Amino acid sequence: MKGVDLDPELYWQALATGDPRFDGWIFCGVTSTGIYCRPSCPARTPKRENVRFYATAAAAQAAGFRACKRCRPDATPGSPEWDRRSDLVGRAMRLIADGVVDREGVGGLARRVGYTERHVHRELVSVVGVGPLTLARAQRAQTARVLLETTEVPITELAFAAGFRSVRQFNDTIREIFATTPRELRRRVRRGTRAESTEALVLRLPYRAPLDGAGLLDFLGARAVPGVEAVAEGAYRRTLRLPRGTGVVELRPADGYVQACLWLDDLRDLAAAVQRCRTLLDLDSDPYAIVEAFTDDGILGPLVRSAPGRRVAGAVDGDEMAVRAVLGQQISVAGATTHAARLVATYGEPLATPVRGLTHLFPTSEEIATADPEHLALPAARRRTLRALATALSRGDIALDPGADPVAARRSLEAVPGIGPWTVGYIAMRALRDPDAFLPGDLGVRHALEALGRDGSPAAASALAERWRPYRAYAVQHLWAQLPAARRSRRAA
Repeated sequence: MKGVDLDPELYWQALATGDPRFDGWIFCGVTSTGIYCRPSCPARTPKRENVRFYATAAAAQAAGFRACKRCRPDATPGSPEWDRRSDLVGRAMRLIADGVVDREGVGGLARRVGYTERHVHRELVSVVGVGPLTLARAQRAQTARVLLETTEVPITELAFAAGFRSVRQFNDTIREIFATTPRELRRRVRRGTRAESTEALVLRLPYRAPLDGAGLLDFLGARAVPGVEAVAEGAYRRTLRLPRGTGVVELRPADGYVQACLWLDDLRDLAAAVQRCRTLLDLDSDPYAIVEAFTDDGILGPLVRSAPGRRVAGAVDGDEMAVRAVLGQQISVAGATTHAARLVATYGEPLATPVRGLTHLFPTSEEIATADPEHLALPAARRRTLRALATALSRGDIALDPGADPVAARRSLEAVPGIGPWTVGYIAMRALRDPDAFLPGDLGVRHALEALGRDGSPAAASALAERWRPYRAYAVQHLWAQLPAARRSRRAA
């Protein structure tokens, strides 16, 4: 298997024992059946000599294997490898997942990462076994399968919504990957499993258990901007600005999956919307590795063991997250939310049709850059920082999209007057998806460490956090989660 450094024998053991921890990390092709599976597939274990391992479902498909109808390997959580990698391959994989190849072609992908098409193709083949076109094709097939199984959209319309250029290409791909026709694939699904409403798409987003869904909802709910976001009745809702239109999503954590209800202006935005929701909830995280990294730590060990599924909430839009980070400088979470709500009320774009109490899109960086400073209701220095940031984002001087170079993004952010280490670290943690981002100067980190009997000063926190690499962002989340208890303890004292 190309591009994977671990011993293939480890993968064989994962397959032989049906270990779900490796689902999404590797895919197992069986030469005697022509089928590829996830490691936890309940089917009988094949002979070792008949098994081939692949880094992606696309690579298995390109090798001639069809997706197993029993374990549905194409519907596994994504590999956390692509969040961790800041190199060309990691950046390209995140952009492909966001649908860039379908929208802009391989040339657009290459321009975004700053390399030639040939070099991008060569690097992807070296690491994941196939090039960008094959990866995008596999994603289109999965999008088509979701639409076939969850909607009544006519098949001709569905083919183009999934990103295919022709109905013939669509039919051929479905037959090759799933060994059936689109109509048969739709017919196999019980009618009761499809959404009754033609307006909303209802689908399941898989994750690696465990997932602290309540913790995610608490975190997002405390920061929800009225009109754009809401947490109610066990679900998180928000508006989305997507490549071809707007959308609204409702995400409800459940056992083994997150139920997603999506209202989209353009069905072609489905793949991008799903990927952004997965990023927001950190659904491709590997909780096993994180628990193992912290389990023997005297400070974090008990916290991680009590909440092993805690995630680092991401962002559906990097520019929005950067603006909100500046609004949150040196003030409380509630204060930052108030400022963001005023910004939305003044400059946010109203939805043509409000959905479940959500009325606006968050303003774009262009809108904020040209805003009247007097309407921002911020201290003068903060207004200057916000406008400088928005101007840099709107001009493309700072890139925070899924394919952004994190080193270059940090350097560009640091060059904006008024943006310091806390803001850069927070943006890196949530928008750039750096699992090792740390905020030594954060007041919440300080209070949590002091409540745990440790020195919470920035220097002491930085030194302490060295042993928490490469998951310091998760350490921050576990520390922040202790703040309500820490506050209660201080009040009782």
